[in-house]
This record gives sequence, structure tokens and C-alpha cells, in this order.
Amino acid sequence: MTTEHRSLRSELETLTTEAFRPELAEIDTLPTLDIARLMNGEDAGVAAAVALRLPQISAAIDGIAARMAQGGRLVYAGAGTAGRLGILDASECPPTFNTRPGQVVGVIAGGPAAMVTSVEGAEDSAELARTDLDALGIGPADSVVGVSASGRTPYAVGAVEHARALGALTVGLSCNAGSALAAAAEHGIEVVVGPELLTGSTRLKAGTAQKLVLNMLSTITMIRLGKTYGNLMVDVRASNEKLRARSRRIVALATGAPDAEIEAALTATDGEVKPAVLVILAGVDGPTAARLLEESGGHLRAALTATGG
Repeated sequence: MTTEHRSLRSELETLTTEAFRPELAEIDTLPTLDIARLMNGEDAGVAAAVALRLPQISAAIDGIAARMAQGGRLVYAGAGTAGRLGILDASECPPTFNTRPGQVVGVIAGGPAAMVTSVEGAEDSAELARTDLDALGIGPADSVVGVSASGRTPYAVGAVEHARALGALTVGLSCNAGSALAAAAEHGIEVVVGPELLTGSTRLKAGTAQKLVLNMLSTITMIRLGKTYGNLMVDVRASNEKLRARSRRIVALATGAPDAEIEAALTATDGEVKPAVLVILAGVDGPTAARLLEESGGHLRAALTATGG
């Protein structure tokens, strides 16, 4: 074993996410239902661990939303499971919130191929992270979220360090206390979920915790940006029949209007939900609704207030 390998092994042994649990050493001999109960019990504590970090999560969201309101982007950077979760969250923003292409982006160590296969060595390269961020032209208007269960992954730490040097807002999301990733970021979020059921398999509790936090970062940021009206997804992009049906239902829930009026409003706004709601509630035509929304920065509630609605 090389000195480098010994050093890494020693470092991993200090991480909560890598800890061995001797009480589970014979888990493979248990009945399937018992193993399922064990896993379910483990997962039950993840939300509580996230709850302990809500102040840090909220502060990060406010910072991200402020920059995105000025045209900035939200960028997730990670390796392996963490990188895949970031790309998943980013990919769901356009259909859910009608975000612009490139407004929410995920980058993963090793590039797109790493979504489905392991790209050996990529996670160990901080230089690769810098190259990936430079390809996006990261600047002061942007927010970069480094994601790493261990909190030590060179790709994620390198991304945050480089983004911060470029003036971007930075967030470090990890699952170990005292992590290098959180220390490198302006906003450190350390959700400590404890050792995994399978030693070191951080796609389990750590992955679930990261998914919950990423859900919060993107969803609440979009609420702050006016992408919702109450708890309705009024910026949803109706790209298929299911979403077109959902669009009609959202307009109905927001307005209480009859079907014929809803259809007329959606026709007047080329199927866009937010202006259709404004057409009905404010009694304006499609172009006026579009103008009012533009003047209010896309905030439906503010546009309604401006019309006395």
C-alpha cells in the first residue's frame, strides 16, 4: 500500500459516512423483511437531520434567489451519486418551473458519461472542476452548489473554491461535520445522517439527505422568484397531454372559473398558465396580462395587486 493510499484510508476512517457498524455485520443472514425494516428505520432519521440545518439552507436559498433574480444561474457540481442528484434536480426545473435553458445546470465529474457509468479518477480532479465551470463562464451573478457526501471530494471542493474566487455565491452540501467542502463555501450545509447500512454506501441515507436539500434549494428559490402562485405551479410547461391537463386544473384551482372560460383564457395566452390566471382574475386580455407580468418581474401576485385584483 502506497503512502497516498494509507493517507486516504486513514482519512476515510475518520468520516461518519464511512463508519463500520459491527451490529450489522450479519445483515446478509437476516430475512428480507427484517432488512427492509432496518433500512426503513435508517431512512426515518434523515428528515430530522435535515431539519437541524434549516437555518443554513434558508440563508443559502435567499442568496441564490437574490442572484437569480438578477439573471444569474444555479449550478450544481459533484461526482458520482452527488453529481447525478444535482443533474436530476437541474433537469426537472424546466418542465416544473419553465426555467430558461441553462438557468439551472448540473455538472458531474467525468461529464455526461458519468451519469450512467463510473468515470475513474474524475472525482479526484479539482482541475477538471475548474475547467467545467470555466466552460459555463461562471461569474458573480451565479450560484454554485458543491455536493459531496464525504465533504472531501476534490471535484466538489475545487468547484466551490474556483467559483468563490470568481465572485459567485457558493454553497457546500455534505454529510460530515467539519468538512472541507463546507469550509470552502460561503454557505456550508452539513447534514450528518450517520453511518450507512452498507458501510460507505453514501447513495443511501446521505443520498436521500442530499436529494431533500436540493429539492429545497430549487423549489423554494423558484417560489421566491414568483414561479408559483400559492402552492400552484403556474409556470409549468405544458409539453405533453398530462401537463396540458394539469395546466387546466391549475387555472381552475387558482380561479374557480368554469371550463369554457379556462379554455378561452389559455387560448388567449398560448397555453401559458400564469397569464391565463391573470386574464381571468384581473379581467384583462392576453397581451395585457403578459405586459403586467413582465412589469412585475413574473410575480403573479404582484401583477394582480397592480390591477387591484
